[in-house]
Amino acid sequence: MPKFIVHGGKPLNGVVRPTGNKNAALPMIAATLLTDEDVFLENVPRIRDVVTLLQLLEVLGAETEWTGPNEVRVRAANVGEKQLDAGQAARIRASILLAGPMVARTGGMQLPPPGGDVIGRRRVDTHFLALRKLGAEVVEDPNFFGLRAEGGLRGADMFLDEPSVTGTENAAMAAALAKGQTRIRNAAAEPHVQDLCHMLVGMGAKIDGIGTGTLLIEGRERLGGGRFRITSDHIEIGSFIGLAAVTRGEITIQDAAIEHLDSTLIGFRRLGLDIQVRGEDLFIPGNQQPEVQMDMGGHIPTLGDGPWPQFPADLTSIALTTATQCKGTILIHEKMFESRMFFADKLVSMGASLVLCDPHRVLVIGPARLRGAPVESPDIRAGMALLIAALGAEGRSDIYNTGQIERGYERIDERLRALGAEIEKTDSRDGN
Repeated sequence: MPKFIVHGGKPLNGVVRPTGNKNAALPMIAATLLTDEDVFLENVPRIRDVVTLLQLLEVLGAETEWTGPNEVRVRAANVGEKQLDAGQAARIRASILLAGPMVARTGGMQLPPPGGDVIGRRRVDTHFLALRKLGAEVVEDPNFFGLRAEGGLRGADMFLDEPSVTGTENAAMAAALAKGQTRIRNAAAEPHVQDLCHMLVGMGAKIDGIGTGTLLIEGRERLGGGRFRITSDHIEIGSFIGLAAVTRGEITIQDAAIEHLDSTLIGFRRLGLDIQVRGEDLFIPGNQQPEVQMDMGGHIPTLGDGPWPQFPADLTSIALTTATQCKGTILIHEKMFESRMFFADKLVSMGASLVLCDPHRVLVIGPARLRGAPVESPDIRAGMALLIAALGAEGRSDIYNTGQIERGYERIDERLRALGAEIEKTDSRDGN
């Protein structure tokens, strides 16, 4: 089993550039199915989830190729209904993003249940409620979801039962080829949803309300190709902020997509971090001794997540690890997924002082002296949080199931070594 061997306890210093947003790359790759013309995507993170989704597109009949280290060309001229391998589709949550484009472009498909991180119950209802609103027939089978829209999709006014990111993306992609106007209320507005919508506009769709909770989409008979660039990953940027804090290093994060960081910066500054905006870059000074900022009246503060533009759910794991190194007490409240905080026991085994109050809340008392330990990555973000903890801990840590981390972070071991990390990747539990 692949693992990272980490010798921590030293500051990491230097300059790092985040990769493209994983959660934008996946729906944008799916959106290439909406046209028979060439689509070029730039700044694509070369990670396992992206590779898997491209393989699924090839099964459906699309041509895909890497035309550069982080550039992909997709031509979906001859896509049609093909039987997707259930095991392959279950490797990633993003396989469900094929539903909207395929039913809009080809009139239907059979979609195996999606997979992804095990961080709690992850509904798919919103996707299919939206597609039904647009005129699709959805048949649920134990082994697949059957989608049909023989007469084509029609624009509709819909209110999503929750501001689901991928549900909004599926609805927007389908609406781009539907007849007439679609209004999506209670839509998600995360940066990756915005990236997708800007891409759809570049392909010929008309979309108003990008970045808000209401999208107005004028469907088109056909969409064209083009060249589109994925913005920097704000979750990876938050991860590097946590890395600098935990290792007491001095790190500059280039091309940091500052416009998407308001809630992220508020959250980490609540932990007492000094984070400086320098043009398009972030600078985190070294050797900080952060202290949690108490609420007025001396009350214990809470750092909680929520739908955009609130603090991102995908950064709560990173914030939890960071809080273990900050003086004071803070409650980390992960409201969206009931299993994401369960990795807290692994931090305890490394010396963290915290209490898992319930599946959603962790009380953290810092700073704690972390020590190396063998741990296993349960999901992408918890895996990265544990890797950050290992880099700040004294001694050796063995981190197993590194494939989870590599699903979301491109060449993370190489990039950490460039900052001075002692990290080695090995293919066996028996490695020294």
